[in-house]
Amino acid sequence: MKFIHTSDWHLGRQFHSVSLIADQQAVLAQLIAFIRENPVDAVVVAGDIYDRSVPPTVAIELLNQVVNQVCDELNTPMILIPGNHDGAERLGFGAGQMKHAGLHIISHFDEMLKPVVIHTKSAGEVAFYGIPYSDPEAVRAAFKTSVSTHDEAHEFLSQKVREQFSPQQKQVLISHCFVDGAIESESERPLSIGGSDRVSYEHFTDFDYVALGHLHQPQQRGAAYIRYSGSLMKYSFSEQHQKKGMTLVELNQDGFVAAEPVGLTAPHEMRIIEGELNDILEQGKTDPKNQDYLLVRLMDKHAILNPMEKLRSVYPNVLHLEKPGMLIGVEQEMAAARLARSEIDMFRDFFTEVQDCELSAEQDSAIKTIINQLSQQ
Repeated sequence: MKFIHTSDWHLGRQFHSVSLIADQQAVLAQLIAFIRENPVDAVVVAGDIYDRSVPPTVAIELLNQVVNQVCDELNTPMILIPGNHDGAERLGFGAGQMKHAGLHIISHFDEMLKPVVIHTKSAGEVAFYGIPYSDPEAVRAAFKTSVSTHDEAHEFLSQKVREQFSPQQKQVLISHCFVDGAIESESERPLSIGGSDRVSYEHFTDFDYVALGHLHQPQQRGAAYIRYSGSLMKYSFSEQHQKKGMTLVELNQDGFVAAEPVGLTAPHEMRIIEGELNDILEQGKTDPKNQDYLLVRLMDKHAILNPMEKLRSVYPNVLHLEKPGMLIGVEQEMAAARLARSEIDMFRDFFTEVQDCELSAEQDSAIKTIINQLSQQ
């Protein structure tokens, strides 16, 4: 059998106050197009479907559109669990009725022990178990146990799931957690403070495949069948070099066969560009991807008037600007002192930016006199 493993859609997310919903819609259209051309037995979404527990209307509408296309038009079951960004109760509303239409939302502990079983020719019966995202406090309250960390909670819940195993079935686990030693990204919301959110991969070794969510970089941990698909698209500039997409998983009668990355491309990539202003402006005139979301690091060592306005004339989606060039070669304290002694230099730069010419000798002398008089007051 083959199924899609994806996670961390974060529908409704904003980045530097810019809505990403159009990009998310475009990427999900690629996911659906892939399934049309390459039919699969299921689509698994390992949490963080929404970006917040009360999602905006456009995010709900987009998820509704995707579910209709996958479950109805393509007749492909979807299996979802809530992540730490989702509101489990809201996400799971009407789950009992929707499972008859092919949408399976595992949002409560009682549903965790009732697998979604899919019958296939190549792998026989495959049981999909989902552990809804939950902190140790929720596990203690639900099961009257004494777990105190995320690791202990996952060890406990994984054992509960293993007790339901049937020897006639292949076993797939869906979980939203931070596996110890995996690589994190800036766009992820921490699950806890101080490292107590880490979970050992050893709790998952008895499964035929483990579909993980939460970390945004695609990666495996502990074994090739224990994997993060990574986020649907890039959600921070730190992810500029990561390859985003989903994972095509294959199982047979013997269990895990392969996990193949399938790339997805957003209309606007997230990139970091650095250099001097004039070079970046010249580059932007011919850059075929000038609509990307950008962080620009200006390396100019002099003051620049309205740099954002100038940059956006060639790169309309510059979202963040840094000016490390002002501090190159000096400590911050030394730089501050240097700037305090260089008012005339700063004014010269300002005048050049505004008038597009340098101060005359007479003007330069007059400004020096004024600055000296002010510094003596």
